[in-house]
Amino acid sequence: MEEAEEDQRRRLKLEEALEIQSLRRIISAYLNYPDAAEEDVRRNERSYRKLPPSHKALLSQYPQKFQRLRWCISMNTHFIFSMLQAFEPPLDMSQDADFSEDPHPESAQKDHLVSEGISACSCESAPVRITCSVSDQHCCVEGSNHTCRSQAQMHSNEEVGIESRHQSNTGNHSPRLIHTKETREYCGSPIADSKGNVPDTSSQQQWLAPSLKLNVPLVDADKVRCIIRNIVRDWAAEGKKERDQCYNPILEELNMLFPNRSKESMEFLKQSTCMFSSWCWTWSACPGDFMFSQGNEFSYYMMICSSFILNHSQTAGEWTIYPWIHSNCNSLSDSDQLRPVSIPDIHPASAGITEGFSMCGGDFVEVYSDSSQIGAWDAVVTCFFIDTAHNIVEYIEIISKILKDGGVWINLGPLLYHFADMYGQDDEMSIELSLEDVKRVAFHYGFEFENERTIETTYTANSRSMMQNRYFAAFWTMRKKSAAVQQQVP
Repeated sequence: MEEAEEDQRRRLKLEEALEIQSLRRIISAYLNYPDAAEEDVRRNERSYRKLPPSHKALLSQYPQKFQRLRWCISMNTHFIFSMLQAFEPPLDMSQDADFSEDPHPESAQKDHLVSEGISACSCESAPVRITCSVSDQHCCVEGSNHTCRSQAQMHSNEEVGIESRHQSNTGNHSPRLIHTKETREYCGSPIADSKGNVPDTSSQQQWLAPSLKLNVPLVDADKVRCIIRNIVRDWAAEGKKERDQCYNPILEELNMLFPNRSKESMEFLKQSTCMFSSWCWTWSACPGDFMFSQGNEFSYYMMICSSFILNHSQTAGEWTIYPWIHSNCNSLSDSDQLRPVSIPDIHPASAGITEGFSMCGGDFVEVYSDSSQIGAWDAVVTCFFIDTAHNIVEYIEIISKILKDGGVWINLGPLLYHFADMYGQDDEMSIELSLEDVKRVAFHYGFEFENERTIETTYTANSRSMMQNRYFAAFWTMRKKSAAVQQQVP
């Protein structure tokens, strides 16, 4: 018994150390943003200096552009550092991530870093596609104009509480409960805000101390840039067209299927869906005209960012970011590339809904495989989500299990499998079905079609870019047949 308790203690200690290391790496990726961005500008300057004088004369505006880029980077950094200061880690970040008690620490660390997010990132360009899976699921190679897929989190006009499921045996570690606090302090060198004010740094959070900052690979820096682009889709007026293409069909379907639900709840859903890029929502009807909903998220990158916008935004348009500065390709003009974007386009508190909405942090399979979830939900909505699976068959099976008999599954998205072509990853599982096979599997698990069509949409697209990638996304509503009806089917 004592030996078993000691093994349990060691395992829990290892899990916490792994989670600290992973979260520290994600935070370091954010902290490294200004340095990585500055290096890009310097690279461009080095190329410019190699030009012959006659060519430089034709591009005399370039030195000024480089300085404008640095100013834009400083504004993005101001937003990022404000976000980090508002984040209160669920773990003691000053601890050393000690793996010495584990007999195979390298293996455990690799497993954790690969599976910290729901899936690998998926970035696509024309015609090249790049995927990666390190620590978190999303990356974006901005220099190649890749479109990025990522996720965010739910909110109300009070501070968001995030329920998490901590996995104990697999080496996967879900984010724990996240709390945030209001502060205007910064780490590192002071960054002036848009009014030129330099904030006080005297009481900065200790876990943001320079001594705890890690050097991270470039792929992690690319993930931060991808987050900035996703903010446009989720929280800016510029992203409204894209949001409407994806979310309006879903909300219209919910309104039709649940006509007695409160209009206020649905209006809030219309606004709250603005924070997601790839997401899964579950709905359960309650007595009266109330509907309880829960979102699922597993990325600390997105949780930190969305928690800040949801819980700390004071007004609409409070922040200004420059999301397109990291790519010089396919720009119509420098002013397009350097244009500002104000966020958020709505104040999160304006929806006026304070209950019935929650966010569950954890891997979709781990969270919703729990026996308490069986038959618990009236509806499941997946948007740009089902292709994040290692095993899409498992996703469909779980969706069927958690729905009540007669419950509906609404889906919108392509099949850009996030773990496809994962070169360099040993035995990375990726089941990549055609749409026809996805439907066949759904039929097997008791679903029948009620509505199906194709919706053309973009994904984190720069509306002023010369290159526009478009999806012809599958949209459907399926209903889960009752157990009795399923048994009658030959």
